[in-house]
Amino acid sequence: MPGATGSPPVQSLLFACSENAIRSPIAQALARRRFGRSVHIVSAGVRPGRFNPFTAAVLAEVGIDGSRHQPRTFQELDETSFDLIVTLSPEAHHRALEFTRTMAVEVAYWPTFDPTAVEGTRDAMLDAFRVVRDGLVKRIETLSGKSVTSA
Repeated sequence: MPGATGSPPVQSLLFACSENAIRSPIAQALARRRFGRSVHIVSAGVRPGRFNPFTAAVLAEVGIDGSRHQPRTFQELDETSFDLIVTLSPEAHHRALEFTRTMAVEVAYWPTFDPTAVEGTRDAMLDAFRVVRDGLVKRIETLSGKSVTSA
C-alpha cells in the first residue's frame, strides 16, 4: 500500500462508490476530519446521484457538516492523479480499475453495505447509516498507521 514502510506517503486520496451520495461522501468527510489538510481527499461515484439527507444527519451526529456535498462522477473529477483510491462498492471498484489501467496507483476495496437497502422507520434507516459511518471510522483509522502525510 502506498505509504507503507519504504513506499511514498499518501498525499492524494479518492473514495469512490456507486453514486457519491452516501458511502464515499461519509468516508471523505471522516478522512478530512482525521487528516486535515495534510492529504488531498475527494470522492466520486460511478454514476450521477442525489445527496441523501441521512448522510448529512449521521455526519452531523459526529460534528461534521456534510450538508453542502455535491455528488460527482469519475468524469467530473478535476484531477486524475491519486496515490490511493478506496472503493466502497463492487461497481466503483470495477470502475476504479478501469480508470487506473494505465496509472501507477493502488486501488483498495473496502466492501461497504449500502444503507438504502434498509427499509422501515426513520430510526431504522438512520441506524443503517450509522453502521456505515462507524465502520468507515474504523477503516480510516487503519490508514492512520500508514504514512498518510503531505510531502
